[in-house]
Amino acid sequence: MTRLVLEKNQLFIYLAAVSSGLILGILNPQLGSRLEIMVWPLLGFLLYSTFTQVPLTHLREAFYKPKLVLAAIAGNFVLIPLAVACLLLLAPNDPAVRLGILLVLLVPCTDWFITFTQLGGGDTKQAIAFAPISLLLQILLLPLYLWMFLGNEFQLSLAHGGMIWAFVGLIIVPLVLAFLTQKCSANQPKGEQLINILAWFPVLLLAIVMFIIASSQVTIVLDSGTLLFHLLLIFVLFLLVAAVIAKFLSKLIQLSSQQGRVLAFSFGTRNSFVMLPIALALPAAYELAVVVIVFQSLVELIGMMVFLWWVPKQLFR
Repeated sequence: MTRLVLEKNQLFIYLAAVSSGLILGILNPQLGSRLEIMVWPLLGFLLYSTFTQVPLTHLREAFYKPKLVLAAIAGNFVLIPLAVACLLLLAPNDPAVRLGILLVLLVPCTDWFITFTQLGGGDTKQAIAFAPISLLLQILLLPLYLWMFLGNEFQLSLAHGGMIWAFVGLIIVPLVLAFLTQKCSANQPKGEQLINILAWFPVLLLAIVMFIIASSQVTIVLDSGTLLFHLLLIFVLFLLVAAVIAKFLSKLIQLSSQQGRVLAFSFGTRNSFVMLPIALALPAAYELAVVVIVFQSLVELIGMMVFLWWVPKQLFR
């Protein structure tokens, strides 16, 4: 089985992992709780292996086609946050749910969006070139976005030491290690082989993390039936709005169809698992934020299956 086949079938892998986790949590709640201790080291290695696939040492390549880069930045970091602000009006008046929605919708994906761009016939080289810019900008801008949306409420959450530890220990440290790995591996056959091996881990590790979270959070999930339908509406609307923004920007600055597809997949995919450590480190009162993020990733993957047909066949022929 090639890695591309694994990535193409990741939706079914994640659905199987979540379903199995929920069943285990119902049958043996104590075991699910015990497994939770494994989440943090798994997330650390997951993020490290994922960041090694983002070309952090090739930032200059993004500026070969500046129009696309500017459109991607404007869409992801200006227009998408405005759209999220409107969608937040539809969200329940629950701080944990609203924080979860903000965490997951404000940050664009930097890994599987490249896979979907490739499968959808987009300009994969430009998608790869934009990924490190996207990752660096979202790390810098996310605190600002949360402060703008939540104000004092965000400051109270940020005061929780675990959230800061999760951000530094599980995002900044893996990011630096990934950069050093890429730097040391440049033009080294063994180094490139290591990065290729690490590329197999993100899908498998994320499936294990989802399995553990589902098994340990099963009670919350079962009590969130009506909430999930509410979230489904918000996340489906988000995908539609993302496609409209991609079409608008593409026409505005006259991008090619291949470049327009890059925008569609970039705007439609979000960095859900990168936000998981932050959500897991929140106080107990915010545990619903984890459910929101995991649920969004499943809705998004189903949406991407639709995008793979719709974007190249209808939206950007």
